[in-house]
Amino acid sequence: MVIMNNESGKYAANIVQDALGAPAMEGDFREIYNKFAQRICWVDGKVVPGAFQMNTAWYSAVPERDPIFFEHVHEDADELIGFISSDPNNPHDLGGEIEFTIGGEKHLITRSSIIFAPAGLPHNPMRILRVDRPIFHFSVVTTHMYDGSGTYK
Repeated sequence: MVIMNNESGKYAANIVQDALGAPAMEGDFREIYNKFAQRICWVDGKVVPGAFQMNTAWYSAVPERDPIFFEHVHEDADELIGFISSDPNNPHDLGGEIEFTIGGEKHLITRSSIIFAPAGLPHNPMRILRVDRPIFHFSVVTTHMYDGSGTYK
């Protein structure tokens, strides 16, 4: 078997190594986002035909705008939202605090967590209250095309 270099081969396009397909951030959000986060990879059906949407990023500071993400709902798609510790010796200690609202309930996230927001359930606002060390964040929306509607204001 030949090992490919991720630039050639039948399935090279299925290996996503950047966030070039991410939707444009509106208004001043891009400048604010770049001060507290670094997007790593983005995939959806525009980037890889047939793929559902996934976003990954590192959160490394408390944003200057609070809340940073506003309440929204995905009527036709479920979402997973993750906040993961960067400490391999204590992987459950988030190393920060995130206030996350789901269905109108505010929750304080201090441990590595995956949140399930089924289609139709309002979620956010989200407030990043404290970051002691980088927090790995991901979101997965079970739709092929997701433009960030409701997330960036």
